[in-house]
Amino acid sequence: MNRQTIAAARAAALRAELQHHAHRYYVLDAPEIPDADYDRLFQELQAIEAAHPELLTPDSPTQRVIGAVLDGLVPVRHQVPMLSVHTETDTTPAGAEKFDARVRKALGLADDAPPLVYHAELKFDGLAINLRYEHGELVQAATRGDGETGEDVTHTVRMIATLPKRLRGVTAAVLEVRGEVFMRRDDFEALNERQRKLIEAGARGEKTFVNPRNAAAGVVRQLDAAKAAKRPLSFFAYGLGEVLGWAAPATQGGVLAALGKMGVPVSPDSAVALGAEGLVRYHERIAARRDSLPFDIDGVVYKVDDLGLQAALGFKSREPRWAVAHKYPAQEQTTLLQGIDVQVGRTGKLTPVAKLAPVFVGGTTVSNATLHNQDEIDRKDVRIGDTVVVRRAGDVIPEVVGVVAARRPADAQRFDLYARLGGHCPVCGSAITREEGEVDWRCSGGLFCAAQRKQAILHFAGRRAMDVEGLGDKLVDQLVDAAVVRTLPELYGLDVAKLSALDRMAGKSAQNLVDGLAKSRQTTFARFLYALGIRHVGETTAKDLARHFGQLDRLIDASEAQLLEVADVGPIVAQSIHTFFAQPHNLDIVRELRACGIEWKEDDGTADPTPKPLLGLTFVLTGSLPTLSRDDAKDRIEAAGGKVSGSVSKKTHFVVAGAEAGSKLDKARELGLAVLDEAALLAMLARAGRA
Repeated sequence: MNRQTIAAARAAALRAELQHHAHRYYVLDAPEIPDADYDRLFQELQAIEAAHPELLTPDSPTQRVIGAVLDGLVPVRHQVPMLSVHTETDTTPAGAEKFDARVRKALGLADDAPPLVYHAELKFDGLAINLRYEHGELVQAATRGDGETGEDVTHTVRMIATLPKRLRGVTAAVLEVRGEVFMRRDDFEALNERQRKLIEAGARGEKTFVNPRNAAAGVVRQLDAAKAAKRPLSFFAYGLGEVLGWAAPATQGGVLAALGKMGVPVSPDSAVALGAEGLVRYHERIAARRDSLPFDIDGVVYKVDDLGLQAALGFKSREPRWAVAHKYPAQEQTTLLQGIDVQVGRTGKLTPVAKLAPVFVGGTTVSNATLHNQDEIDRKDVRIGDTVVVRRAGDVIPEVVGVVAARRPADAQRFDLYARLGGHCPVCGSAITREEGEVDWRCSGGLFCAAQRKQAILHFAGRRAMDVEGLGDKLVDQLVDAAVVRTLPELYGLDVAKLSALDRMAGKSAQNLVDGLAKSRQTTFARFLYALGIRHVGETTAKDLARHFGQLDRLIDASEAQLLEVADVGPIVAQSIHTFFAQPHNLDIVRELRACGIEWKEDDGTADPTPKPLLGLTFVLTGSLPTLSRDDAKDRIEAAGGKVSGSVSKKTHFVVAGAEAGSKLDKARELGLAVLDEAALLAMLARAGRA
């Protein structure tokens, strides 16, 4: 075949593929590929048509806006077409410079002519909407559709709380406001969480959304307005459509300022930019803030500010000459999933990790991405050999967000974490467990597993546990990385000589740590239990266990049924404790710790119980107390038999509130609970001491 025939075949294939993906994106709100992949296909078709003009067809995606009216929605003919903006995919400063050069050339400006004034705005990742106001009243909202005809979505757009149903101080016969409907990231996460719960509850026809843009489009085009009202949307204006009876300002910036005065939401992040240099500075400034914005953007938009110059520049095909969208590095890309490994985290959580064909995404090359857990793998139907969509935004860990099902090979393999590992931790060989209602598998060898070593040591040495003074994060990193300490008992074998050999460890610091370890040998049964880091065993539960069993051996030998006899110990906690002591290596470490000289007074159960006048009472602490620290107050309450909880409920007896008490105090007042200040608490403790 000659080059002409090859180009014609490729152009036809690209047109068909682009039409397919545009239908998925604009009509079904269910894209199969990221925007970056679509842009690459689009640019390839543009390049072929530029090289072979005879292949250009009127229905080519490069010549028109792609979109269609969804069944059930009424078509709306736009009086002024809603056209798209040319995309500049060169993410370097050269992208802005190229646009400025094109505009200056089109206007016939000399090289030494003053710089042009532009208006720079955010490129929101949402759904373009035309709002038609007649005599100040919102009468219609329509999607862009194919640019000529959109869909009537007035019923859902009216549900946007920030959108004015009547403009302030406007009586114009017609004023069409154009802008972007989008969903904030926090609203998107909350929506998907609700959707997951509905799906888990067996609701039919529900789904989670791929990204905020997809979610916003789905809500806007929802036929049921009541359902749409439960899914919060936002809106920012960026321009005008048809206008009758209103004298528009002379600049783009003036238009947005005027719309803001009418009550229409306008982004505060737009700005005037002078020449190419101003555009570059704006692009870089927004890039630095991109990940901290509360919504998704994929670039910025530059517009010639003067509306008269806009009219003089006009349009080229489907796009205005006076505007351009300057993109940032794509945060989503597709690549091949070559395999799945399992990592063990500091707390024992097992995380499946995708091994990827390297791909440039979010400004860096990525070859690993998290798959979160087995439930997520199953929900997304991710298989080894799939083409997957990878997302990386800012410093967030790259993740696999979806699969391009159309590209799945016949030999794609399902992944089952438990079966792959044979039920054992890949680091230490301990049994892996997943509690009822939990999504994560975990290694049960907390004291033994090398992957959890640093976390186990830090928890063990914590102030509320064994209280080893001087043993912090950086020192633990050194001890473990240098293989000086591999298990908890080895801490008590440290001496000044070993410690002084470490970087930045002076003799005095070494001696202080040795002294701190020696002091920690005298502790309480409850502190020792808490220090072991048994899952679900916090300070209060450790105290309950110590009080109930009195001796370590009794607790080790306890069955799940016997554990359930302890106050506030339910089936999940009982199972966790029983599983911990069922691991031989955990028992070895516990006994080695006792052999290191860790002691407390054992209780054989015959001693007279200490009076507990606050037994059965639950307290919640909130805010800053004048003289007592949170820990001091907690210790005093628990010493008198009371329980300290982290949350307010109907079961709470007293809320102790200090300065800057927040939502817990509000909840207490709402429930009509007794609220104490520090003086009242101390008085209660004093009376309890005399009881």
